Amino acid sequence: MSDLPRKAVTRTAKLAALPLGIAGRATWGFGKRIVGESAELVGRELQQRTAEQLFKVLGELKGGAMKFGQALSVFESALPEEVAGPYRAALTKLQEAAPPMPTRTVHAVLEERLGEGWQELFLEFEDKPAAAASIGQVHRGVWHDGREVAVKVQYPGAGEALLSDLNQLSRFSRLLGPLVPGMDIKPLIAELKDRVSEELDYVLEAQAQQAHAEEFTDDPDVVVPHVVHQSDQVLVTEWIDGVPLSEIIADGTQEQRDRAGQLLARFLFSGPARTGLLHADPHPGNFRLLPGGPDSEDDWRLGVLDFGTVDRLPGGLPATIGESLRMTLDGEAEAVYELLCSEGFVKETIELDPDAVLDYLLPIIEPAQVEEFTFTRGWMRSQAARIADPRSPAYQLGKQLNLPPSYLLIHRVTLSTIGVLCQLGATVRLREELEEWLPGFVPEGPADGEQPAQEA
Repeated sequence: MSDLPRKAVTRTAKLAALPLGIAGRATWGFGKRIVGESAELVGRELQQRTAEQLFKVLGELKGGAMKFGQALSVFESALPEEVAGPYRAALTKLQEAAPPMPTRTVHAVLEERLGEGWQELFLEFEDKPAAAASIGQVHRGVWHDGREVAVKVQYPGAGEALLSDLNQLSRFSRLLGPLVPGMDIKPLIAELKDRVSEELDYVLEAQAQQAHAEEFTDDPDVVVPHVVHQSDQVLVTEWIDGVPLSEIIADGTQEQRDRAGQLLARFLFSGPARTGLLHADPHPGNFRLLPGGPDSEDDWRLGVLDFGTVDRLPGGLPATIGESLRMTLDGEAEAVYELLCSEGFVKETIELDPDAVLDYLLPIIEPAQVEEFTFTRGWMRSQAARIADPRSPAYQLGKQLNLPPSYLLIHRVTLSTIGVLCQLGATVRLREELEEWLPGFVPEGPADGEQPAQEA
């Protein structure tokens, strides 16, 4: 019944060919340099050819290959324009599509998980998938009560394919590293592997999505579809229409870009505060722009899909993040350094210059220094270049800092969201969202007009 295991040999061969191709192009690049072409020119051409092959292979596969490609695609903004341009379309395609399962396989899964009379649960069911992702594909239908629904069907053998792909990719992660300046590929793959079992569990996904749907019911800015039915390998949720964010990135109006960016930032910071959960898969394929509701002051709302990967944060985002941001903006080098040390960002065996740490952090939090900030690919590239150049002080200092395990997913989600904001070219009032939702960013104290409590 499973299509993926039968194609395991082909999948393995395609992925195994990647490092050979990369090595071959490195030899080609060495030859070009011997005949006199500059190292910079050859390096860029080599990077472009490598990326083109990588995303061609990832785009042909489901499983971990596609998952890795989607995770990597949000960092496309960091690439030099002459390198990013030729395969930007391939990245966008990765975010929205994958080869579909045969109809007979879809029906077999539905019969196994929903029962022999599964057709009776639907007034309509479209065999042609409306969308595809790394571990499943989505079909449009009408539930027996008349609601339009999205039916997410997991690929048979998806778990095995996911782990197999990620294991293979991790073996040559060092070769893939130079594709995105400043991006350490190996921890990204390791973190994706750690989340495999959670993403395959549609019970957990249904719980996370329903928690968001209930919290954001009637919200003027964010729409989350309610869960209609859930079983192993099948998840039925309300259908929402809308313009995929990938289309807004490609040719949306500036008004759409700015609105999408503002709401994306709002959802990133408000979600954990309101639900105790962080949506941890922020690539453009998981978001839609929908017409504004009757209570909305704007023309567009943000639709949010796919809660297969979440970070559970019962107290919301850690106050340490907001506190360190605020103190960095205030130039409190010693206080920032002490806080980072206490949280494990600086290991006990290392001693750093607090002022150098402050200089390292300030450019990163530039969007929070102003009332509104325009996120651009150029800004993203400058940040990536600053921390990726081995000759720069920022690179040397960054190598000495440590990211505690509890912050790994938060860090990746934040970077990914910033990557999407840069793809959008959105002007966002980020500080407004931080002040509203990020614990520790605004000092706790009496509200305006209140007097501090008298000491007893």
